[in-house]
Amino acid sequence: MTEADTIPPILISPSLLSADFTRLGEELRRMEDAGADWLHVDVMDGHFVPNLTIGPPVVKSLARVARRPLDVHLMITDPLRYAEAYAAAGAQVLTFHVEAVADPGPVIERFRALGMKVGLSLNPDIDVRRLEPWLDHVDLVLVMSVFAGFGGQKFMPQVLDKVRWLREEQRFTKHIEIDGGIDGETVALAARAGANAFVSGSYLFGSADPAEAMRRMRAAAEAARVPAEAR
Repeated sequence: MTEADTIPPILISPSLLSADFTRLGEELRRMEDAGADWLHVDVMDGHFVPNLTIGPPVVKSLARVARRPLDVHLMITDPLRYAEAYAAAGAQVLTFHVEAVADPGPVIERFRALGMKVGLSLNPDIDVRRLEPWLDHVDLVLVMSVFAGFGGQKFMPQVLDKVRWLREEQRFTKHIEIDGGIDGETVALAARAGANAFVSGSYLFGSADPAEAMRRMRAAAEAARVPAEAR
């Protein structure tokens, strides 16, 4: 068994932040029909990040029609306060930022008690070692390859050292998701470092053929999944 065999399968999670919000249900279905594994929902509070986006009522509406898990990324200052609202709305995966709270423990426990998969995220300027005490308690780590808050930013390759630290030094075998500037080329760089879940917004929603774009992404990621000693 190689290291690649112990890493979860490739998952593609289109970011609904890049969808046409006047046709959100149609856009969601378009991505599901194209082969999406998850649907990434960005929640911003205008405080932790300087932007405002989707709240629980919109997540609830999405959950009514979604056939894929809603992968909800909380970019907010008080994730504990809103945990129950997003669980009730239909989030299946709920991720919050380690730098947003003084103690991630109670937040993780609450998310888990509400029956959701739990993720921890961090911005590019946050030391990945802050995650170490919590790795056994989460289902997913979301490594931001841009600064949280806005779509369309350029991929920051230096964050791949965080992915390698998780896979190679910490032997983290659960989901490592990466978000920011992921396309048909950068997906291979991230997969080679050890990521298995890929959030992509403008690349997929801007494609004339999102199914083909996803096929290219998946093929590139699969081809890049090689054992550490061969990297």
